[in-house]
Amino acid sequence: MRDEVKISFEKQIVILSLNDILPSKMLPPAVKESAKYRRIAASVAQLGLVEPLVVSRPKSGGPYLLLDGHVRFSAMRDQGSSQARCLIASDDEGFTYNKRVNRLATIQEHYMIVRALERGVSEEKLARALNVDVGVIRARRHLLNGISADVAELLKDKPVGMHAFQKLRKMKPIRQLEAAELMVSANNYSANYAKALLAMTKPPDLHHPEDLKKATGLNTEQMARLEREMAAGGHDYKELEASYGDDMLLLVIAAGFLERLLSKSEVERFLATRHAEILENFRSIVAAASLDQVQAAA
Repeated sequence: MRDEVKISFEKQIVILSLNDILPSKMLPPAVKESAKYRRIAASVAQLGLVEPLVVSRPKSGGPYLLLDGHVRFSAMRDQGSSQARCLIASDDEGFTYNKRVNRLATIQEHYMIVRALERGVSEEKLARALNVDVGVIRARRHLLNGISADVAELLKDKPVGMHAFQKLRKMKPIRQLEAAELMVSANNYSANYAKALLAMTKPPDLHHPEDLKKATGLNTEQMARLEREMAAGGHDYKELEASYGDDMLLLVIAAGFLERLLSKSEVERFLATRHAEILENFRSIVAAASLDQVQAAA
C-alpha cells in the first residue's frame, strides 16, 4: 500500500493584514537597490500580488511568521498596501518554497510576451510590469524572427541571451542548427561563444557574407586562426567526452579502494611517516571523487 503524500499547506488562500505578519529575516539594504527588487516592485504595482506570501500560523496568539515572499512583502509595504493574499503552511520552515525554481528561459519569456500581447496587454504595461524599456519588450517580441523552428525547439529551455540570437540570425538555417547543437554540447550559451561560431562560419552559410567582418570585428587572418583553434578545441572536446565515462568509473573505483585503505590506521601512520607526499595525493584523490559525487547528487 502506498503512503499518502501529506499536503504541506492549507488549501484555501486567506487575506491577512500586513501588520499581522512577522518577517523571519530582514532584507539587507543592498537588496532594495537591486534590479530584481525593482522588477518585483514594478510587477506588484502594476499587477498586484500574483504569487501569495507563505506564512505559518502563530503558535501562541502572536503574529503569523513569514516564510517565503520577503521581497514581495517589503514592496507591498513600501507601496502602502495593508493586506496580502497568503498561503498558510503546516510547517514553520521555508526551504521547500522557491528554492528549486526553474528560471524562465529566453524563448519561454518570448512566448509569454507574445501571448500577453495577443490577449490585449499593451507593450507599455508589460514594460512597466517587468521594469524594462518598451524597446526591450519589442526586441523580445521579435526574438525568433529569422531563427529556424528546429533551433527554437532545441534552445527553448536553455539560457541563451538575446545577443546570442542576434549572431545566430546572421546564419542560414542549417548552420544555425549546427551552431545551436555545438552550444548545447559545450553547455555554453554566451554571446561570445555565438560570436566565435559566427566567425568560423563559411560565407555560403551566411545571409550576408560581406557583413561578417563587421559582425565579428575580426580580419581574415584572425578568422582563419580562430577557425583552426575552434576545430582543434572541438576535436579535443569530443575525445574527452568519449573517455569521460570510463575515466570517472576508474576514478570512483580507485578512490573507493584508497578510502578503505586509508581507513586502516596502521597504513595511514606508515604513509604519514615514510611517504607523506603519497599520502597527501591519496587524500586528494579521495576528496576529489567525493566532491564529484556530491555535485552530481545536487
